[in-house]
Amino acid sequence: MIQAHLSRRRATVLAAAAALTLSLALPTQAADAPKAAQPLKVLRYAFPIAETNFDPAQITDLYSRTVAAGIFDAPLEFEFLAKPTRMRVNTAAAMPEVSADFRSFTFRIKPGTYFADDPAFKGVRRELTAADYVYSLKRHYDPRWKSGNLYLLENDKILGLSELRKEALAKKTPFDYDREVEGLKALDRYTFRVLLADPKPRFLYHFIDGALTGALAREVVEFYGDKIGEHPVGTGPFMLTQWKRSSRMLLTRNPGFREVFYDEHPPAGDERLQAIAREFKGRKLPLIDQVQISVIEEAQPRWLSFLNDEQDLADQVPAEFSQVAFPNNQLAPNLAKRGIGMVRYPRPDVSVSYFGMEHPVVGGYEPHKVALRRAISLAVDIDREIRLVRRTQAIPGQSTIGPETWGYDPKFKSEMSEFDRARAKALLDMHGYVDRDGDGWRELPDGQPLLLEYSTQPDQLSRQSNELWRKNMTAIGIRIEFKTAKWPENLKSSRAGKLMMWGVGWNATQPDGDTFLALGYGPNKGQANHARFDLPVFNKLYETQRSLPDGDERQAVMNDAKKLMVAYMPYKVHVHRISTDLTHPWVLGYHRNVFVRDFWKYIDLDPSRQVHQAHQTRKAAP
Repeated sequence: MIQAHLSRRRATVLAAAAALTLSLALPTQAADAPKAAQPLKVLRYAFPIAETNFDPAQITDLYSRTVAAGIFDAPLEFEFLAKPTRMRVNTAAAMPEVSADFRSFTFRIKPGTYFADDPAFKGVRRELTAADYVYSLKRHYDPRWKSGNLYLLENDKILGLSELRKEALAKKTPFDYDREVEGLKALDRYTFRVLLADPKPRFLYHFIDGALTGALAREVVEFYGDKIGEHPVGTGPFMLTQWKRSSRMLLTRNPGFREVFYDEHPPAGDERLQAIAREFKGRKLPLIDQVQISVIEEAQPRWLSFLNDEQDLADQVPAEFSQVAFPNNQLAPNLAKRGIGMVRYPRPDVSVSYFGMEHPVVGGYEPHKVALRRAISLAVDIDREIRLVRRTQAIPGQSTIGPETWGYDPKFKSEMSEFDRARAKALLDMHGYVDRDGDGWRELPDGQPLLLEYSTQPDQLSRQSNELWRKNMTAIGIRIEFKTAKWPENLKSSRAGKLMMWGVGWNATQPDGDTFLALGYGPNKGQANHARFDLPVFNKLYETQRSLPDGDERQAVMNDAKKLMVAYMPYKVHVHRISTDLTHPWVLGYHRNVFVRDFWKYIDLDPSRQVHQAHQTRKAAP
């Protein structure tokens, strides 16, 4: 079912794409096709988890954000090949003017950037203006959209916007987009300014994320209303031209995309990246015509689809196949013989299990509630998890702050990664979690049954993790049951505070540890703060580090905040993951910048080699 509405221009593009990409589905015919019918360059790969929607004001999951990042333009972007990470202009004409106190930010937008064609524009070519960014930012404050990213902006205290939101809520009236506020103004057609109540040295990072601050046109939102998440219309390099929910997405090159050319500056010592930069320099972006994304939740069919040349890219090879694909972290000889490339990198993420802090069993701040969470944490065998479940593709987590971000300290050690069943049992005994009826299972201090309910997903990795959880809890006399649902369903329930425990990964969208500490900030309940942790002393530390420039003072405050999260244990931090991507030899210029989700525009394909390989694979099949 096609859910994305197609304009006449989009329909024309799609029709051509369908005719030409047929040659990829039928490699024997493609090999004999006339030269005039060259196949489009179609990058095919798979998500392990389904998307939800493509409205920046409503997106909260990584996979929807990835798609949206290729459709919507933020004013700034990260350089693709640079290390350390560097910002540069995207739709902005120059880097923003930032006041010395980090409270005023002035953006100037390049003229001549246009939205993709859409019926909402009634046949008129629509230019991007400063007012579009003002409107798009305000949408996060509109209660109608229930923005899961509102906390990011409210924490930065844009003058007047939170008050405008509160007024709409109090009066139960529509959000007033036309009322000007001090903190967010369009100064002229191409210039807008943001004013903050407090200093925020890293505020510009928000304006790199197209899935957060990407521009939407007001007339498009009003045209589609509550269905806007199904009809993303942006100024980016791609358009959503097909969408079968939780199954398949097809993005097609935006024919009206402005002229942008490949111009990357990798580290001097990296010969591979230097060669890529030289080869592609000056070429118009995007380099490919389409991106075809499938949703394949189970690891085995996802892996097999790559081996069978049905996917061009194995994005984050499933851990259970790591020893087959890259034993001892070296590409397997059979894959190397096929010309497959490998890119390995630490992820700026953390894998956690959270405890619902408002739940009557595992929540609370009383000593016996804290003791229960810490005992459960001590009983989790992280080394075994890394070896058996994650196949060594992870490192133990000592705090919520992940690698590749400012504030991560590889020397920081804590109780978070300790495995000590004897201490776990002693804590439980000391605080009254004992087996009162002799059935082998512990009860709550008041004698009621102690039963953990852990929410999970129906995939192989989750099942393996669940089995290890069961063994860990059984070893200390605690019963645990698993409640299985699709990931989007668990996400919805989690945001509503309905889950006792859930295991999730949290990925940084910017190279700063603030995004991880946000998991524990009280005002972020129902957004980043899934555990609904709310401790005044932690909240104060969080606010303090946000106002400080990077340096020793900020690092000390962040360390104190990390220690509090270890002490109260709203999250059991498991690991920081290490990922490996594999590409077929016809994928050209591949690189993984962990903070650039819309990498598609920098990748090229050799369709003739792609089709030839598919033909050879089909001939070799029994």
